[in-house]
Amino acid sequence: MIESDFGLIGLGVMGKNISLNVAENGYYVSVYNRSTHKEENIVADFLKEHSSYENIKGYTEISQFIQSIKRPRNIFLMIKAGDAIDAVIEQLLPFLSEDDIITDGGNSHYTDTQRRFNYLLTKGIHFVGCGVSGGEKGARHGPSLMPGCSKSTYKIISPILEAIAAKDSKSSPCCAYIGSEGSGHFVKMVHNGIEYAEMQLLAELYALLTLSFSNEEIAKVLQDWNERDLSSFLLEITSEILLKKEGDDYLLDFVLDKAGSKGTGAWSSKTAFDLGSVNSMMSSAVFSRYISSFKETRVVLAKKATHSTSYQKKIDLIALEKAYRFARIINHHQGFDLIHRASKKYNWNLKLSEIARIWTSGCIIRSQFMSDCICYFENKNDLLTNTSILNILNDGEKIISKIIQDAMANRVPIDSFWSAYNYWVSMTTAMLPAHLIQAQRDYFGSHTYQRNDNDSGDFTHTNWSET
Repeated sequence: MIESDFGLIGLGVMGKNISLNVAENGYYVSVYNRSTHKEENIVADFLKEHSSYENIKGYTEISQFIQSIKRPRNIFLMIKAGDAIDAVIEQLLPFLSEDDIITDGGNSHYTDTQRRFNYLLTKGIHFVGCGVSGGEKGARHGPSLMPGCSKSTYKIISPILEAIAAKDSKSSPCCAYIGSEGSGHFVKMVHNGIEYAEMQLLAELYALLTLSFSNEEIAKVLQDWNERDLSSFLLEITSEILLKKEGDDYLLDFVLDKAGSKGTGAWSSKTAFDLGSVNSMMSSAVFSRYISSFKETRVVLAKKATHSTSYQKKIDLIALEKAYRFARIINHHQGFDLIHRASKKYNWNLKLSEIARIWTSGCIIRSQFMSDCICYFENKNDLLTNTSILNILNDGEKIISKIIQDAMANRVPIDSFWSAYNYWVSMTTAMLPAHLIQAQRDYFGSHTYQRNDNDSGDFTHTNWSET
């Protein structure tokens, strides 16, 4: 019996498609899924459906599954993040050998990945936290992959990962060594945070455009933008969603306005607090989803609130396009800044240009701007140091403020656009009112403050109530 090159645990949608992707690239694959209640036939059904793949073998017993894989074993987990990962690791350990490799391809929190990395190191087992982006189609035909591990481990797993990954414009795999420990899952977490904000911006655009335009007209606007520098996967699918019909009606009109959330967006926001970074756009997108979940409350309050609007006029499409470009730049800047700060704190030595490159194909946030970011980050780690970026933001400031005013006048919430504008204005204001906050803190808590009339850096305290 030929030993497998690759073992996969978890035959959900993503697991099935990754298995087929690996097999189609010429590797022998062993797949495993538990056979508990309601999952008894998953492996058998998968093998039956894909019986033409002679290089895929299926198992429902862990020991047999592990024995079928050549050493050092390359085992890929595609199961739900959280305690289930730890439980499966403990199931595997009695049957593994030194230098075997376990890769977690789910959306695990990067601190959990760091913990597992260090724990398995004591067992002689290598652990990889690998971000996977691209959804069902990406897993099947080429995802963007973000593996975090030791460099020696990456050398072993890279042939298969790079073979199944999407290819960029130069036919290079959208997979690269990210860094050690939890860096791969950290980068995937921020990827998802950027994704949250990109989706929210499109939702807010849609809400504004519905004031004046039909679905066909809005779709045409987005399609036109998608042929220029604003092109992106999310823009493309949004125009398709707008045109999808169920009979004579638009299917979108029947979708309940309660957005789901799986945690990675919130994790990005929490991490930004810990690292002293600002990701106000991601946070606003997360909170917008939370607000949407209060559907019943919103319906009740909508009947009680006084809905006054100043006017309802046709939205300036040229202005909206520029505002959208402005907001997307801020979103990407905040996301990459969070990655850069984490890289410095954890000594990961992350390369922003390379991360942007592997996000240009296969993943959900692929776009023309992401391709441009490859060059932007070759010499600098901050988009706001680029002259062409600064020109766009400077030119767009008045325009995005006008769009925000129009939204307010028509009672359309656009918190992500507002967050982009507010961040830019704050970051380009030399004197912020934070000096009053420092004075307040010193007044009630003797927290001290620094003076701006000397450069000693010393802190001082004042008795503010003393006359």
